[in-house]
Amino acid sequence: MPQQPVGFVEAVLAVVADIPPGQVATYGDVAALLGSRGARAVGGVMARYGSDAAWWRVVRAGGHPPSGHAASARDHYEREGTPIVATADDDGYRIDLSAARWRP
Repeated sequence: MPQQPVGFVEAVLAVVADIPPGQVATYGDVAALLGSRGARAVGGVMARYGSDAAWWRVVRAGGHPPSGHAASARDHYEREGTPIVATADDDGYRIDLSAARWRP
């Protein structure tokens, strides 16, 4: 994975820190707030540096939780009252983006 510039990493983590409990942003939303189209770069930052951040508040474009973290993310969503919708896919749910999407 290419190394991200420190300024970009800090900017991504700052945006994530601003997302209120019970709300989410997609990887693309975070990138757009930074004036970028680099949703994958945001994902790379979250994968590498997001463990101390509210990582569960950054979701995939369809409202699905971060890959491989559906069970642990759901605990956070339920605690924060994030609106979720049951699905028949492997995750078993997705975030209701129309109700939970953060728009600063």
